[in-house]
Amino acid sequence: MDTGSGFRLEQDALGTMEVPVSAYYGIHTARALENFAVSGRKVNPQLIKALVTVKKAAALTHLKLSSYPPEIAIAIVQACDEIHAGGLAGQFIVDALQGGAGTSTNMNVNEVLANRAIELLGGSRGDYGRVHPLDHVNRSQSTNDVYPTALRIAAVGLVRRVSEAFALLQEALQGKELEFAGVLKLGRTELMDAVPMTAGLSFGAYAKAIQRDRWRLYKAEERLREINIGGTAIGTGINAPLRYTFYITGQLQELTGYGLARSEYPMDPTQNMDVFVEVSGLLKAAAVNLLKISGDLRLLASGPAGGFGELMLPAVQAGSSIMPGKVNPVMAEMLGTTAMRVIANDSAVTLAAGSGQLELNAFMPLIADALLDSLELLDQAVRLFTERCVTGIRVCADRCGELLEHSTALAAAFVGHIGYERSAEIAMQAREGGKSIRQAMLDSGLLSGEQIDRILHPDQLTMPGVPGRRSE
Repeated sequence: MDTGSGFRLEQDALGTMEVPVSAYYGIHTARALENFAVSGRKVNPQLIKALVTVKKAAALTHLKLSSYPPEIAIAIVQACDEIHAGGLAGQFIVDALQGGAGTSTNMNVNEVLANRAIELLGGSRGDYGRVHPLDHVNRSQSTNDVYPTALRIAAVGLVRRVSEAFALLQEALQGKELEFAGVLKLGRTELMDAVPMTAGLSFGAYAKAIQRDRWRLYKAEERLREINIGGTAIGTGINAPLRYTFYITGQLQELTGYGLARSEYPMDPTQNMDVFVEVSGLLKAAAVNLLKISGDLRLLASGPAGGFGELMLPAVQAGSSIMPGKVNPVMAEMLGTTAMRVIANDSAVTLAAGSGQLELNAFMPLIADALLDSLELLDQAVRLFTERCVTGIRVCADRCGELLEHSTALAAAFVGHIGYERSAEIAMQAREGGKSIRQAMLDSGLLSGEQIDRILHPDQLTMPGVPGRRSE
């Protein structure tokens, strides 16, 4: 009912409330807006999109089952399509951090779809006698099967994007492995000089770690594809006909293109959130690898005069408001910052998943917010890091050679040829005489220049089968 003051009056079990006439949401959303004015951050758009997909599948199923007049189902489907096309985005307004296991988010979607369907049928918003948010849009559903199903759908889509981003990073790292395969440099353990290696080997090791991350995420998707739709409140399927459950599962498979499967025991995915912990944990493992890579690149590119200076990262912006010419490794820092946030998000997912009680987990909104945030952050950060950092990395071969030649650690390369004791003597002579290891070795007469070059050839410092090594 329009109150004549720019508001309409809506009613629920708790009483009446004014809702803006212009709003597509209704009283349930309006109450949530007041109750959960917490973070100022709205529900992730990917989750909203997935929820709308579930609602579309439900409407198509009810159209098939003739559960209510077909024109209502068709109007709901059309409203869903409009939202998928980007319409009504400003109407999904509830806070990401909310109580109620996602009920407010589900009701926000139900109300927006109902009011848009009402308009499509020629009515005015709030005229729920035409299309009802619960009796029609939410028919045969509960937040407790809709929300986890939508979260899984949203997560599958983002997992695939993250996997693709990691594939691009892996490819770029492998490119640098080959590009730098002929450049000798110092290896380092515990930040101290170690045996010689090639500059490409580091990038090969990074690529292998990223490859594992891709594979882990690929395998985790299998568990995400198991959905509890049709289980309604606690997984028993009350108020959801069996035909509905089978039909809507097929509709979701068709709409998403994912190999979704109905859970054989819907109470399990209704109350147990360990699948999201698994995915979040794999994202954390990936973040740990990214944090390591970020730190290594910043260290190896440090300087240029006062640091290692072995790598040069692309200059993408000025680094200081007071020091002219300073350029910072901002893309590597961005990657590290993102990795730290993903690690922190994993703690939130873990705590929320373990805090569920009995037949439901009330903290699913936190799980959704943290998990989808991690997926989106990794997707964006990894792509930017690959494009604006890794592909443009250059190796400073002269600097690598200088540090290697003047480090006594180079003597380790000769242990297999002249023995440990003599190699240690050469190292001592080089240190005391201010010579390079090569010069000290030549002065000793133990090895010729040709022998030294053969021993220090990049092929001799790379395991067989590693990219960059010539065939025997």
